[in-house]
Amino acid sequence: MAITAQFLADQLSLPLKGQGDTLIDHVALLGEASQGALSFVGDNKYLKLLPDSQASVVLLKPEHAELCPCTAILSPNPYAAYAVAARLLYPVAKPPEGIHPSAVLGQDTTIHPSVSIQAQVVIGDQVTIGRGCCIGAGSIIESGVTIGEDTRLAPRVTLKAGVSLGHRCVLHSGVVVGSDGFGFTNDHGRWLAIPQVGSVCIGNDVDIGANTTIDRGAIENTVIEDGVKLDNLIQIGHNVRIGEHTVIAACSGVAGSAQIGKHCMIGGSVGIVGHLRIADHAVITGQTFVAHNIDKPGSYSSGVPMQETAGWRRNYARFRQLDDIAKRLKKIERKLKE
Repeated sequence: MAITAQFLADQLSLPLKGQGDTLIDHVALLGEASQGALSFVGDNKYLKLLPDSQASVVLLKPEHAELCPCTAILSPNPYAAYAVAARLLYPVAKPPEGIHPSAVLGQDTTIHPSVSIQAQVVIGDQVTIGRGCCIGAGSIIESGVTIGEDTRLAPRVTLKAGVSLGHRCVLHSGVVVGSDGFGFTNDHGRWLAIPQVGSVCIGNDVDIGANTTIDRGAIENTVIEDGVKLDNLIQIGHNVRIGEHTVIAACSGVAGSAQIGKHCMIGGSVGIVGHLRIADHAVITGQTFVAHNIDKPGSYSSGVPMQETAGWRRNYARFRQLDDIAKRLKKIERKLKE
C-alpha cells in the first residue's frame, strides 16, 4: 500500500521536513533504497550514506535534519518510529471470521463471533477465546484455557490445560505452553514423576517465538508478565517468573523457579540456573552462564571468546593448572610471612 509522508508523520505524531505529499510504498535500507522507499538512520555510522541515498523519506533524529537530501520525519528514536511505520506499510492480513468446518470444538466453549478458527484446530471443553483472536491451523487448545482479545496463534501452537493468555499476544508456530515441568524425585534408584499441578499465566502484549516451550508450574503457576518478548527455541522451566518488558534471545534456557526482573535484556544461548533471582534492568550478554543471584542492575558476561585452536589449547592446559598454581602461591606467601 502507498501512503504520503504527511500521513505517516501524523500517525507517528512527529514533525516533517520536506514535501508532505511524497509517496512511500515500501521500506529499504538506506544504501539500497529507490524511489518510493522509506528508510531510517538508527545509528550515526550510517549518516555517511544519506547524501547518496535514493530513499523518498527518511526517519532520523532532529539534529541530523539538515543532512537529509529528501523528505525527513524527525524522531528522537528513528528505529522505534520505523517499527510503527513498517506496520502501517505492511499490515498483518486479518483472516476471515468464523470457524472452519474441520475444527473440533469441545463443550461449554465461549468463542467471540469475531474470532477466526482455521482448519484442523482442536479446542477442548470450557475454553474462552476473546474478541478478534486468530487460531492458526492445526493448533490444539486443551480444556480450561482462556485467551484474551486480539491474540494470534500461528499454525501448530499447543496450549495445555488451564493456561491463560492475555490480550494482543502473538505465539508463533511450534510453541508449547503448559507441558509438565521437569520434576522427578529419586526413590532407591528409580525416578518418580512429581505431578505438575500448576499452570502458566501469560500477560498482555507478550510475543513468543517459534518452538519455544514454557512449562507449567509444579504447584504454583509459571508467570510471564506483560510485554515480555521471547525469541525462538527458548526453554522456560516450571515456576519461573519473568518480569514485564524483559526480552530473551534465542536458544536460552531458564531452569525452574528462577525469578527474572523487569526490563531485563538476556542474550542468546544464556543458561540460567534455577531458584535464583535476577534484578530489574539487568543485561546478560550472549552465552553467559548465570549460576548465582544478580542483585543490582548492570551488564553481566561470562564465557571465553573464540580464538585460534592452538592458542585455545595452550590456555586450556594452563587453566587446568590453576588450582595447583594457587596452592603453590599460598605456600610461597606463607613462607614470605615467616
